[in-house]
Amino acid sequence: MSDEEKHPQSGKGRIKLLLVDDEEGYVNVLANRLRKRHIDVTKAFSGSEAIKAVRGQDFDVAILDLKMEDMDGIEVLKIFNQMDLDMEVIMLTGHGSQEAASEGLSIGAFDYLTKPCELHELIKKIHEACQKRLKDE
Repeated sequence: MSDEEKHPQSGKGRIKLLLVDDEEGYVNVLANRLRKRHIDVTKAFSGSEAIKAVRGQDFDVAILDLKMEDMDGIEVLKIFNQMDLDMEVIMLTGHGSQEAASEGLSIGAFDYLTKPCELHELIKKIHEACQKRLKDE
């Protein structure tokens, strides 16, 4: 494992990540794996929980599932954009189409990955998103 995987930095300490997916088991396992790599993870199991979370604190990056029961990831991304947040958003799609992921990119998502994705690939995207966020500040 590279140093980047062990300690990806947002430029001001540990990365603050919002993980949004309605598959609780997946979220819990992924959150634990990311925390072991020194990423602070806040979990949200729905779009509405994610919106509440970003009202309460700042995040560097959000990992946002495309397909959720209460609202889809595109809807959540549009709301995040209206909230004028500085965080970058990485879309995850398990059942979604390339078309939906492309829509996410066109409205401001940093990138997207297909579920399941390799942990090192996700960590690399998180790090890249943090670097972009720092450049944009």
